[in-house]
Amino acid sequence: MATTKLHKEPFAIETEDVAGKGILITGGTTGIGRAAALLLASRGARVLVFGRHQDELNDAMNDLQEVSDEVYGLTADTTKQEDIRRVFTEAERSLEHIDVLVNNAALAANSVVDGNYDDMEYVVKTNLLGYMACAHEAIELMKKQGHGHIVNVGSMSADVREEGSSIYVATKAGIQGFSAALRKEVNKYGIKVSLIEPGAVGTDMQPESPAEQRKKQASEEMLKAEDIAACIHYCVVQPKRCDVIGVQIRPHMQPI
Repeated sequence: MATTKLHKEPFAIETEDVAGKGILITGGTTGIGRAAALLLASRGARVLVFGRHQDELNDAMNDLQEVSDEVYGLTADTTKQEDIRRVFTEAERSLEHIDVLVNNAALAANSVVDGNYDDMEYVVKTNLLGYMACAHEAIELMKKQGHGHIVNVGSMSADVREEGSSIYVATKAGIQGFSAALRKEVNKYGIKVSLIEPGAVGTDMQPESPAEQRKKQASEEMLKAEDIAACIHYCVVQPKRCDVIGVQIRPHMQPI
């Protein structure tokens, strides 16, 4: 006797909607931050970005305004306390509420052997203190809301610890530890903390030319900024009960 298979309804994946969420992205005018801003804005989020340079901000805003009317931008430097306060004042005004902070603004750096104090201080203040200061401001607002999400973009360098990059490694190892401790401090307020640690990504931080980066991407030795943007999106759309604590994302052919 023949039997008939019953077709079940497709498996439903439960996710949050980013539409209407207020999202602040540091270093959002170039690279990973810019790609994340474009993706999240295209999904209906209200997005504010900032970077240090007006030309890069203008270029980013031209692209962002093609996908959404609710995108905002300004120039600011995370090494300056007054700039950080100005950013959050503007974020409260334009976004009305900050649901997600993407800590992404960072600088490349090499070895402490060849460094000088002023340059090292600027990198540490950007890559580490800037993350802490922005998280502090965001938490003050998120605690009042009873919810929020901080996504810290770190680096595989925190674990790989490449020779010749001790300054950069120190800051990214700091972000790794900061993220783990911060989650324990703020989850009681309904605030999530996620750490994303990419491998090599084709951005302006890389020493290779854009053409060389494209070759490495084609050979699967380098990621695109859009790959990390998709990972950020994945983290922020998970249900309230679900914390994505850490993600390591590497190019397929990157051996370490």
